Amino acid sequence: MKLVRAAWKLLVGIKDALVLAAMLLFFGALFAALNGRARPATIRDGALVLDLDGPIVEQPQEVAPLALISGQQIGNQYRLRDVLRAIDAARTDARVKAVVLDLDRFGGAYPAALGEVQDALVRVRASGKPVLAYATAYTDGGYRLASAASEVWMDPMGGILFTGPGGSQLFYKGLIDRLGVNAHVYRVGRFKSAVEPYLRTDQSPDSRAANEVLYAGLLDQWRDSIARARPRAQVQPLLTRPDLVVQSTAGDVAQANLRAGLVDRLGDRVAFGKRVRQIAGFDRSKPVGTFNSIAYQAYVDAAPLPSKGRIGVLTVAGDIVEGEAGPGRAGGDTVSKLLYAGLADQDLKALVVRVDSPGGSVPASEKIRQAVLAAKRRGLPVVISMGGMAASGGYWVSTAGDTIFAEPGTITGSIGIFAVLPTFEGTLAKIGLSTDGVKTTPLSGQPDVLGGTNPVLDAVLQSSIEHGYRQFIARVSQARKLPPARVDEIGQGRVWLGGTAHQLRLVDRFGGLDAAIAEAARRARLPADADVVWLEKKPGFAAELARRMASGDRDDANAPSDAIARLAWMRQQAMATALGDVRRLLTGASGARAECLECAGLGPIRASAEDRTLLQLVLAKVGL
Repeated sequence: MKLVRAAWKLLVGIKDALVLAAMLLFFGALFAALNGRARPATIRDGALVLDLDGPIVEQPQEVAPLALISGQQIGNQYRLRDVLRAIDAARTDARVKAVVLDLDRFGGAYPAALGEVQDALVRVRASGKPVLAYATAYTDGGYRLASAASEVWMDPMGGILFTGPGGSQLFYKGLIDRLGVNAHVYRVGRFKSAVEPYLRTDQSPDSRAANEVLYAGLLDQWRDSIARARPRAQVQPLLTRPDLVVQSTAGDVAQANLRAGLVDRLGDRVAFGKRVRQIAGFDRSKPVGTFNSIAYQAYVDAAPLPSKGRIGVLTVAGDIVEGEAGPGRAGGDTVSKLLYAGLADQDLKALVVRVDSPGGSVPASEKIRQAVLAAKRRGLPVVISMGGMAASGGYWVSTAGDTIFAEPGTITGSIGIFAVLPTFEGTLAKIGLSTDGVKTTPLSGQPDVLGGTNPVLDAVLQSSIEHGYRQFIARVSQARKLPPARVDEIGQGRVWLGGTAHQLRLVDRFGGLDAAIAEAARRARLPADADVVWLEKKPGFAAELARRMASGDRDDANAPSDAIARLAWMRQQAMATALGDVRRLLTGASGARAECLECAGLGPIRASAEDRTLLQLVLAKVGL
């Protein structure tokens, strides 16, 4: 018994020690986080460092406090409006001696967002303030930003290999046939290619033709933006014959890039830091290669946005889902409640709806649209500002506006609806199982995921999808003052770039969020500098604490930085996202969907931890 009591005391002591250590760590992190809040006085002269180790998004997802406790990898996401605000402020801030871009692990952004950030950096450069960029290997999106720099640096062991938009996608028809899964697809729209992987083993001719036009337009815009920002860069040879370009320097990609004028200097981080310290100054007590710097988040936090205003900005970002959802996903209930609360609590005179979404649930999209119409019924002018993507359900919401702003690179359209319902009668038959029972009506027990759907249910669901598509057409027709037949012609699930959408009258004017806010002020007869209030959920204490604790975590800690490995890693993340979309669609995304799943590969890398785990399981299953 003495031995048992001694062992018990030892276990209790270990437990108490672990609890005490955990509490010390927690309160130490809490103290650091609360005292790390930036104040204007903490900003000292130096270079503003944009260490973009993650994607630029419209609305970052909220960091769950439990994710930190569980040790889950936390990804950094950068809010587009904050990035633009920081760059524009730096242009006239005497404390900021230069703007430094660290793009080693840049997670990408939609083309329209890249264009806005590139333009903001060009404005800084045009003001005479240096902009310096550094990376070991630049991606297509990263180089679009770097092209705005007055000096582009690259590690001599790195290199730039442009890929352009496009690539392979997964088709699941062969797999689901082998597994015996029957994917019942109900859709309207020749170009609603999100469902093709469940029906085919390759792209349809219609989908291929539409994507060729879309990708060619994106590539032209990217190439033109590089030419304007950096005319001496010889991009075309690296796009068309990269093999010859690299072979001309005996495989030295970095030297090939230097010869082509894509970069100005080759050097490691120490050499780059020495160059920046010539401009921004340095502390002699710090190691060689360091320079006086201003942290991005501290700079943003030092100038908080107002909490009251006459113009409300409602954000619809990410997948549109039913019910409640946190930042980065547009829950129908969450977004509509935010707007209704803003109408009740704020003295709003105008509303701007910022849409950056591939769409999603039709009922949730309609719920958000009805909330926006409620603002219109109160007499508020409503201006829609499309971000990087406002497609499918995102366009459904946009039909509630008086006028629509978009960027030439905005991805929009995809006016179409579909639903996917998997049944597993074939899977059960493979293992000797079957189903049977008594049905009193044609719909008894339907949808029967074990025994399969029947023709009556199939007819009902297809008719319902067709009705939803007619509703979509009617909303667009009324909002855009186009004949329904014309909307149907340019609809059919086809995706358009903002420039073409403007020609088709799906959008009214070009411009970013600032232009939309200025238009809302003009329509409401408000001064141009009227205050803006952001109608969004404020993060709770726990979420804010988690964000600050995770701010030093690298988004892509395992992401390689050299050119070839980086490209391969990006394709893996795209594959993980695609697999995650399949899982979500077949397990939780029921009902009518107005969604542009095929557009996901055109934007930032946002594969979740669950998606990456699923990819690892699939690769392990096939022996990779």
